[in-house]
Amino acid sequence: MSAEPLRPPRAVVRGELFWGLQSALDRRGLGPVAGVDEAGAGACAGPLVVASCVLRPGDGARLPELTDSKMLTAKARDRVYDRVLQRALDYAVIVIPTEQVDLLGIRVMNLEGMRRAVAALHSHPGYVLTDGFPVPGIPAPNAAVIKGDRSVAAIAAASVLAKVTRDRIMTGLHDELPDYGFNVHKGYSTSDHLAALREHGPSRVHRWSYTNVATSALAHGLTPPHPVVLTYAALENSLEKPGGPVRATVRSVGKNERSAAGAGRTRGGARIS
Repeated sequence: MSAEPLRPPRAVVRGELFWGLQSALDRRGLGPVAGVDEAGAGACAGPLVVASCVLRPGDGARLPELTDSKMLTAKARDRVYDRVLQRALDYAVIVIPTEQVDLLGIRVMNLEGMRRAVAALHSHPGYVLTDGFPVPGIPAPNAAVIKGDRSVAAIAAASVLAKVTRDRIMTGLHDELPDYGFNVHKGYSTSDHLAALREHGPSRVHRWSYTNVATSALAHGLTPPHPVVLTYAALENSLEKPGGPVRATVRSVGKNERSAAGAGRTRGGARIS
């Protein structure tokens, strides 16, 4: 009697075994295995970048520096980035512009970006592993892996592709907008970045739907350069400020990253090859 085939897990997987889950899927003939991860979800400026990557079976051992991109130095990330591009069977990098994050919310665009990153692969993956949380709508068997960027080689590779791509974008934005220090903090809410926001107000590449950015815009009397769906937290914060709610800056108000007024379903992003 033949062994029962490995069924796609529905729950989130804990990735304690170093590279073990991806190897098990490959050995069962469920590959090619694609890993998916993002960079920039926690930033308040700049795009969200999502990457997918398919490595050769066993390549985790052939990429000794490969791990979660946040644990690598900038020089090490560049080295791993080049090696991943050399060895990857397939990859895609999706850039979600700030305008879409402000219109539909970071959670919606994070999920959408992961779906796009899988769809942009040249070949259909046999299995997809995402970092941290499930992604509905991926057209292949899939599972989420907690701390997957440290335990699944393909997710770690996607993490490096996404972060290096985004860091280079933010460094380029520094040349255009030097007052904010994007080349250092890459758009995250560091003390220096928040000080620059207080002094200069937000730029066109800031996420105007975020509370700290909306507060700074209100203080400087600025309106966003594109439609914005404020979260409830940002709206409530604006109500407490002199001058009342930022009506001129808002298209509609969102809760849990959704628009209460039913904002349009804009789509975007670009594949970088």
